[in-house]
Amino acid sequence: MTWSEMQPLLEQGTIDTLYMVLWATVVTILGGLPLGILLVLTDKGGLLQNTVVNKVVGVIVNIGRSLPFIILLIALIPFTTFVVGTFIGPTAMIVPLAIGAIPFFARLVETAVREVDHGLIEAVQSMGGSVPTIIRKVLLPQALPSLVSGVTTTVIVLVGYSAMAGAVGGEGLGSKAITYGYQRFDTQFMLVTVVVLIAIVTVVQLIGDLAVRLLARRGRTA
Repeated sequence: MTWSEMQPLLEQGTIDTLYMVLWATVVTILGGLPLGILLVLTDKGGLLQNTVVNKVVGVIVNIGRSLPFIILLIALIPFTTFVVGTFIGPTAMIVPLAIGAIPFFARLVETAVREVDHGLIEAVQSMGGSVPTIIRKVLLPQALPSLVSGVTTTVIVLVGYSAMAGAVGGEGLGSKAITYGYQRFDTQFMLVTVVVLIAIVTVVQLIGDLAVRLLARRGRTA
């Protein structure tokens, strides 16, 4: 396949991949952030200590993390069809991508929030700060660099998931690699697709690392 033939396929595949990853990331943050915070708050000694809730949420998160994405992708076909109306295409793939990434991100959020100095929490409590106030004024700001690092890691995982989604009609670079690279034995196209995926991951990592450094620097000077 010549470059002029590959270029439109790679461009469309890249657009579809970025579209899936972007919206899946948004849904993942909206779902995983509250779950991660809830795991910390309901844990032993937490502000909302509740063993039952903590164990139930923990089990759900662990089950979600332990399922191989390709199996989850297939298992969610009926649910994806119910939500979107189809299980094929970039929009449909946002559903399994987000559901697969939410448990992963929730654990990263939990780890980040646990690193917050408990003394700061106690100080706000002593001034009459409510749980929402503590979350908004202490937990999230203090954990922000680690949270951004977690988002970066999650986006990279989603890029890999999106490539696997190509196996079941998810479009994107993964689909193009399977259809035009693997099935047509076009090694050159396959290699170019891999290079594009590596480039996307590299750019995401660089942006994430830069954001973390800027936030950490701002925190030291605040």
